[in-house]
Amino acid sequence: MHIFSDGAKADQDKKAVEDVRAFIKGISGFKKVIIKESERNRGLASSIIEGVTDVMKFSDRVIVLEDDLVVSANFLAYMNQGLEYYADHLKVYSISGYTVPMKVPAGYGYDVYFLPRASSWGWAIWKNRWENIDWQVSDFAEFSKNRENIRQFNEGGSDMFAMLKKQMNREIDSWAIRWCYHQFKTQTYSVFPVSSKVQNIGFTSDATNTHVYNRYRTDLDNGSALHFKFLADVELDPIFLRQFQRFYSKYTRAVSKIKTYIIKARHKANG
Repeated sequence: MHIFSDGAKADQDKKAVEDVRAFIKGISGFKKVIIKESERNRGLASSIIEGVTDVMKFSDRVIVLEDDLVVSANFLAYMNQGLEYYADHLKVYSISGYTVPMKVPAGYGYDVYFLPRASSWGWAIWKNRWENIDWQVSDFAEFSKNRENIRQFNEGGSDMFAMLKKQMNREIDSWAIRWCYHQFKTQTYSVFPVSSKVQNIGFTSDATNTHVYNRYRTDLDNGSALHFKFLADVELDPIFLRQFQRFYSKYTRAVSKIKTYIIKARHKANG
């Protein structure tokens, strides 16, 4: 197990970073725990890119978790089986442990489905997918002029191109949107569980990249299953795709922003 601890962003964050580092030094239950502490604040994007690249120097696959995630008891079983099953399926880009709430069709006989967008909340990838990512997005100028390409990119969510544009304008610091853009360019899919193995608990008022209202809350798998049925045919299922696109539609995102605004206003009014 490799743990990467970023440096404090500001002086007021130093105590929290020290508390985290004291906690992770007591982690056990793994064959080996390797901790790498950064003296300076690298930021989320650099920390993820550099950390995963570092692990890939001696491994052909990696499972990644950030510190605001809770996982089911069978998270690692699902991830490791998925990594093994799809290792040679080059149409599969990554494996997600998280899924937004989905209505699974009656009689659906598999534990997974595919989407054209990756999820950064508990995920896994292979070295031969990771090492080819263009983190500079060197073709962005050309891509941004092609309306059809932008439309197709936004089939993975109405927020996709907007986020990529913000990244290229340095308005945000996101490794994940560049990761998703590479998936779009390679026309590959990510594997998602029908029952989420991950829950994000980072939706608090002091979070860096999330809001107070958590529309991403989903039911966490009870952890009892230890063997999973994977799909051999790597194709998009229109039933899951339609639900996913509704979830990431402009309308749903707008409602989420309004609810966040209302909650923040109430908090402010109540002191």
